[in-house]
Amino acid sequence: MKKIIILIIIIISVVLIIGCKTEINQDLQQENQNEEIKQNDDVLQKNNPPVNNWLDIELYDITSESNFKISDFAGKKVFIESFAVWCPTCTKQQKEIKKFHEEFGDVVISISLDTDPNEDVNKVKEHITENNFDWHYAVSPKKLTESLIDIFGIGVVNAPQVPIILICEDQSVRMLKKGIKKSDALKEELEAGC
Repeated sequence: MKKIIILIIIIISVVLIIGCKTEINQDLQQENQNEEIKQNDDVLQKNNPPVNNWLDIELYDITSESNFKISDFAGKKVFIESFAVWCPTCTKQQKEIKKFHEEFGDVVISISLDTDPNEDVNKVKEHITENNFDWHYAVSPKKLTESLIDIFGIGVVNAPQVPIILICEDQSVRMLKKGIKKSDALKEELEAGC
């Protein structure tokens, strides 16, 4: 009888020890997971700065030969058109932008941003002169191009898709549909807002 009681005490002790050890392991695993999540969040915050930092990158306006930032136009609606000089579809879109401004005036700020890393100010200047365009033109700095890709995806630099971003007065943003947008479609997009 004594042996049975001792055996029962040993079995109960072993069960309690195993149960406590399992609970401690679960607590440690949860702490490790929480720490891993925190570290991942820290990395994400470092790699993904606030979305609108790209609005403060300084650009050189080829048309007026002065520097500006997109954020300078806070409180106004802005079209950002990503283009390349070599792209005939882009030129067609820019002709629609020109027509839009002729029909509706300056209800929106237009910025054509050359995102082709092989093009420079001189190529863009020739393009502006040849086509008699007169709004803001800039060659996108690498940092800005990378930010746009991070936010909108690689399609934002696919010139033949004539990507246009609408920035609203509060600096919220949205990408317009792909393809050439006629003057009336640009007006509709502008009225729809962000």
